[in-house]
Amino acid sequence: MDSTASSSVMTITASHDKSDARAEKRAEKRADAAHRPFTFYLLAAFFVAYVLFLYGPMLCMYVLSFQGPQGALSFPMRGLSTYWFHQLWEGSNGDVAGAVKRSLPLAVVVMAVTVVFSVAAGLGFRSRAKGSTAIFYGVVVSLTAPGYVLGIGIGLMFNLLGWQTHWLSSALGAQLSWTLPFGVLITFAVFGRFDPAYEEAARDLGATPAQTLRMVVLPILLPGIIAIALFGFTLSYDEFARTLQTTGASNTVPIEIWSMTQNVTSPSIYALGTVTTGISFLIIGAALGSIFWIQHRRLAKGALK
Repeated sequence: MDSTASSSVMTITASHDKSDARAEKRAEKRADAAHRPFTFYLLAAFFVAYVLFLYGPMLCMYVLSFQGPQGALSFPMRGLSTYWFHQLWEGSNGDVAGAVKRSLPLAVVVMAVTVVFSVAAGLGFRSRAKGSTAIFYGVVVSLTAPGYVLGIGIGLMFNLLGWQTHWLSSALGAQLSWTLPFGVLITFAVFGRFDPAYEEAARDLGATPAQTLRMVVLPILLPGIIAIALFGFTLSYDEFARTLQTTGASNTVPIEIWSMTQNVTSPSIYALGTVTTGISFLIIGAALGSIFWIQHRRLAKGALK
């Protein structure tokens, strides 16, 4: 009974301590809010207005995409259904299903190539070899090239060589000229925070260079690699300028959306925007969830040690 009573007292004491700590935190927050300058609220209001300006039209598009068969491109809504999504996938207003089936594999291939070459470049540039600076600027200079000009140039080159432009060849190369520089820059930032002592410890324990890379370097850099993959996928999936003249006779999703804006005057274009946004958020959520899961596992392992 004594042990039970003492444990109850300890539990009550701990709960009181927690409530006191929460009360102190709330008091600190109120004190901070009281001392905030006027400019804080001005900037907060500006930020809220910016978010509404940025996402307000998108929210309207999402809402209007769920109209009934008599729906229009503006409010008020006329019914509530998924009619325009069915029309979208039935091909009534263009080859949307085909565009998605082309854009997703293209984005996955671009993502994989960007990750492999970016990580390889990061590993290679750790040692200052001759010509590394020229190679670096040669990679980054493609960011300054206008996308339309680069896409037209690649399309003309394929025509001069007698090659057929295709979404998985010429469009792939055009998009890599956009995603690889971003991947390389992110890799350099990731390697800049990497401690070489982990590699030295692995080598001291007898690990080969391949084992060190596979079991030490890549697991530590995995959150950064996921970020590179996310950049590669989203930049490819959303790319229009470099793809317009290089995709051939088949459209990708951005080009299909652009063509629909020229001749489609129904909420099906809003439905397409809702679908593509949902896919983008799904990919981003999966990437962020993977990073949080990796960090949680690392924290759990550290706690066990």
